[in-house]
Amino acid sequence: MGTWLSTGGPGFPQGVSGLLWGGEPWWVDRGQVVRRVAGRQGGIVTRQQALCVGFSRHEIDNLVAFGRWQRLARAAYLVEPPSAGGARRLSRIRAAVLSVGPHAHAVLATAAELHGIGGFSRTGAIHVALPGRAARPARVKEPAVVLHQLEHPADAVTVIEGVPVTTAVRTVADLILRERRYPAVALLDSALNRQVISEDDLLSVPALIRGRRGAVAARGYLAEANGLAQSPLETRTRLRCVDGGVRPDALQLEVRDSDGYLLGIGDLGWRAARVIAEADGRAPHAVPNALFDDRRRQNRLTNAGWTVLRFTWPDTLNPNYIPVTVRRALTARASRRS
Repeated sequence: MGTWLSTGGPGFPQGVSGLLWGGEPWWVDRGQVVRRVAGRQGGIVTRQQALCVGFSRHEIDNLVAFGRWQRLARAAYLVEPPSAGGARRLSRIRAAVLSVGPHAHAVLATAAELHGIGGFSRTGAIHVALPGRAARPARVKEPAVVLHQLEHPADAVTVIEGVPVTTAVRTVADLILRERRYPAVALLDSALNRQVISEDDLLSVPALIRGRRGAVAARGYLAEANGLAQSPLETRTRLRCVDGGVRPDALQLEVRDSDGYLLGIGDLGWRAARVIAEADGRAPHAVPNALFDDRRRQNRLTNAGWTVLRFTWPDTLNPNYIPVTVRRALTARASRRS
């Protein structure tokens, strides 16, 4: 038989009864309590919560040792493992934030991940913030958890999938102070393109970063952001062109024939010269149907008198290759017109 606990009587551990729904029976099994708590926290319970409902330290350690519970972070356990890989990652983030304390929240790259903002390289690290002295490094012994001494006002923190996290605009503001230009502009483009933030939101970022280290450079990144870019590769290709003196005059350029039929959409365009540049990412263009569609679209554009250039990620690693290639195409088109 299980151990039964009163959820409302005298002496019930503080903080546990508040985790249960109203209208619970007066007596509930401790296993049921843990499952209910875990259900509210994405399958996670902390060691302190388990102790409060009657589990001993020895019992908790045995549950972990025999695989009934999975330890995901310092003193945080997955009681009901999810099946999907994405859900497991979310569980690890939840566990990391819960294990640090009640004032903890996800920040920086982890916050961007929760908001669905891309554009920069990620690691498996989970970034968690605590205010003031509470963020002592000794609090966290997990190598995958990076603790930051950051304070955010209440209106700068929201909740996503049960995880306290900085708002999208605050996340963007914090990140562009730490990233180099290309990933910073790419993450701004991603946030705008996915409508996680708006153009109006960008106007509030300078006030959020004023006086902070890296603010001067970050204001320049804000000026270069463009939500029409649909991938980090498109952003990098555009920036290489800008740096090389061949700035495109259109993004997501629609090309139509004389009857208005859409022949194709170019990632970057130089309309007067009738030149288009395509940024071919590995995933979207690798499947056979995508390859066939790309070739048919390129044939339509070529027959309509457009020059189509194609660039991949390795091309962006050389600062000269993309602008030189575009300039040659522009020069060739100009010589034909003359």
